[in-house]
Amino acid sequence: MSAITIEHLGLRYPDGTVGLDGIDLAVADGEFVALVGPSGSGKTTLLRTVAGFLKPTSGSISIGADVVASERLSTPPESRKLGMVFQQHALWPHRTVGRNVSYPLELAKVSKAERATKVADVLDLVGLPGLEKRDPATLSGGQRQRVALARALVSSPRALLLDEALSALDEPLRDRLRLELRSLTRAAGLTVVHVTHDRTEALALADRVVVLDQGTIAQIGTPEDVVRAPKSAFVARFLSDATLVDGTVAHGTFTSGSLTVASDSSGPGTLAVLPTDIEIVPDGDISGTVTSSLFGRDASDVLVRSGDVDFRCSVRGPRPQVGDAVTLTVRRSFFYAH
Repeated sequence: MSAITIEHLGLRYPDGTVGLDGIDLAVADGEFVALVGPSGSGKTTLLRTVAGFLKPTSGSISIGADVVASERLSTPPESRKLGMVFQQHALWPHRTVGRNVSYPLELAKVSKAERATKVADVLDLVGLPGLEKRDPATLSGGQRQRVALARALVSSPRALLLDEALSALDEPLRDRLRLELRSLTRAAGLTVVHVTHDRTEALALADRVVVLDQGTIAQIGTPEDVVRAPKSAFVARFLSDATLVDGTVAHGTFTSGSLTVASDSSGPGTLAVLPTDIEIVPDGDISGTVTSSLFGRDASDVLVRSGDVDFRCSVRGPRPQVGDAVTLTVRRSFFYAH
C-alpha cells in the first residue's frame, strides 16, 4: 500500500469556476480517510483528481514516491495503480462473477492460471468464495457491490478510492457492509479515500474525516475531534446539525435578541450549540415551544422555537409533543468571532 500526498492542489475550470483551492492533505499508509461536505464542496472533485479523471491546474499529487499529477503532468488513471469503486457497481452482465473480477488482470496480461488464483483469493477476502461462475444477475445488491470491490482489489492497488460506494444500498444491508468494509480494509492494511454524503458513515468508518467547503478544507481530524471540537460554525452545522445564532459577546455574556448565554469570548460572531449540548429542563433559562418531535432509537430529534431561533435538541427519555411549552438550558456552546 502507499501513502497519498496532496500539496497546494487547485483546480479551476475553463469558465473560471473553482473546483479545488489550496488543498493540502497527507493520507498515511494504511489509513482510512473520509471526504465529506455538502453538494458542490469539492469532495468528489478531489477524489476524481486523485484517481486521474481530472487534471489539477496547480499543486501536486504523489502516491508513494511517485508524482502522478501536477501542473505539468498527469499520469493516466490506469497507470496510477489505484482501485476504485463507484456508487453503481457497473458489472458486465455478459461476464460471470469471476470474469468481472479478473478484468484488470486480463488488461495487465496476467496468465490464466495466476488470474484464477488471484480471483479466488480476492472473492474469499470479500466473503464470496466459490462464486466465480455465477451470473451477476443472480446476486443481491450487496453481493454485486462486493464483486465490484473484489474487482478493485484483485490487482493489489496502491490505494482504494470509494465514490459513494455504499449509498445505493438499502439499510440494514448498508450498515452491515460498512462493518465488513472497515474490517476488510484494516485486515488488508489498505489505504482508503472514501467520499460519502452520509455523515454517520464517514464518522463510523474513518480514521480521519476531511470536511470540505467550497473547494477548501474546513477541518481535518478524527471523528471525535470534528464532532466534539468543530473549528467553524460551518463544520458544527454540517456535521452535527448545530443551532447557529449571530450575536455579540460582552462582559462574559452572548446576546442575540432576547437570548443570553454565558461565553468567555468577546465581540461579534456566531454561537453554535450542538443538539447534544442543550437540554429540556423544568427550570431552564430559554423558553420555547416544541415545533417538531421525531422519535429516535437512541435519542429523539426535537425542534424548539424560541423567538426567531429554532433550537435542535437531542432528547433522551420521555419525548415532548409538538405544541408543548418547554424551557431549555445550554450546557456548552462554541463561539466563532466574525
